[in-house]
Formats: sequence, C-alpha cells, structure tokens
Amino acid sequence: MSEINALFRNRIGLSETEPVTFESLGMVLDKTASHIPFENGCILQKDMSSITKDYLRTKMLVKKEGGLCYELNSLFYFFLIENGFQAVLTRGVVYKPATQQFLTIGRTHVTILLTHEGQTYVIDTGFGGNLPLQPVPLTGETISSRNGEFRVKQAATEYGNYVLEMKLAYKDTDWRIGYAFDSNKPVTNVSEFDEIQEIIANHAESPFNKTPLLTRFTNTGTITLTDSSFTQWVDGRMSKEQIDSERFKELRQQHFGINQ
Repeated sequence: MSEINALFRNRIGLSETEPVTFESLGMVLDKTASHIPFENGCILQKDMSSITKDYLRTKMLVKKEGGLCYELNSLFYFFLIENGFQAVLTRGVVYKPATQQFLTIGRTHVTILLTHEGQTYVIDTGFGGNLPLQPVPLTGETISSRNGEFRVKQAATEYGNYVLEMKLAYKDTDWRIGYAFDSNKPVTNVSEFDEIQEIIANHAESPFNKTPLLTRFTNTGTITLTDSSFTQWVDGRMSKEQIDSERFKELRQQHFGINQ
C-alpha cells in the first residue's frame, strides 16, 4: 500500500484492508468531509509552497491540516488513482447567488471527474459546506445525500460545458448553481494549481485572503469557524456564537485540531 493511501485512510478512519469500491465512495467522501477541514490558514499566513503530491501529503496527512479546493481535491484525486479508479482533475468557476454572477477571479475552483462503467461523475471534497457527499453523474440525474440534493446539467457557458447545481438540506428551497466547469479540459499536473493559489492569496476579490474560515462536517451537520463566530448545524437547526480571538484559538484546536 502506498504512503498516501495508508496515511489518507488513517486520517479519515478507514481500515487499510477495506476495499474502496464505487459503491462505497459515498461513505469515503463523508468520512473525508468529517475529518479533513476546508480551511485557509496557510493563505492568510502567506505560508505557501508549490502544489505537489509530496506537499499535499505533508500538509494534510502528516501535519493533519486542512486545505482549500485545489489541495483537498488534488489529495483525494491521488487517493482515487491509488485505489484503482479512473479520474482526472479539472477547473471551474464558482457562482455567487448574492450577485447572481460567477466570480470574476477566474477558474479557481478545482473538482474531480471520475469515470465508472462508461459514465462520468463529479467528485468534490473541496467545496466547503456545499459537498454532495456522493458521486454526481453528468446526466442531470438528481443525487441525494444528508447534505441535500445535487445534479450536474449540461450548460454552455464561457466557463465550461456543465454546471453543478444544488439544493442544500435545511437551507435551500430552490435549486442554485454551485459552479461551472469544463469536462474537456483535464489538468495534467497539479503544479498548474500554483496559479490558483497565487490568485486566492493575492487577488483583491478573493474570498479567502481576508479572514479565517474553517468548516467541516460532523455526524449531525456542519461546523463553521471564523474569527468572529462559531456556527453549528445540528439536525437541521443552527446555533451561532459570537467569539473573540482567544475563543477562536480554543475552538480551532478543539474542533479542527489546528494550532497556527
């Protein structure tokens, strides 16, 4: 068993002897979302390195930090490949419902396209609290998980040929766009994501270079931590605590295992 495969399984609490099949991917995605947080600590500290397989292994499996989409999905891509799946990475553009337009900073979202028995699916472990937690086929079929309903529709936009749409449990009453992506432009080397990291770290309109953000799934919902609040969703009910800097550090350690 390769080092990434063994370390990844250890990080998410998956036995080294348990085979990962297409049918069990939902369980693996759920465990990943619960154990490896979406977080931007390194971006805020300007503590960045080139995106490589070894960097991802060290950051998230040895140091047990989290990451952003280009890190989380790249790591999960390597895990999928090492478990015999056919997959590629691709880039997309996130849609902001508040402004009803796509982000203007470019193709800074990274997702995974997995092919199984002739059908292609979106796999995403790097979309914060918006994760499908299941493979979503590129057929328009609605897929349900504990996080809501998800579908991928063919749609010609300047950002690609498909859009991921979602209706989050307890939060959305109507379908909304998550992001657009191009299935015809696979990424051949994760070093391409150095460009994304640079944009996320330095662009004035980047949503991740201003304040801390950490989120992960729990058995009953999600938790999200910023420098001013701690939000918990438990069985569809939300509670929000206003916090100061000391409380932030306590909660970051307690719920995310991160000391920075």
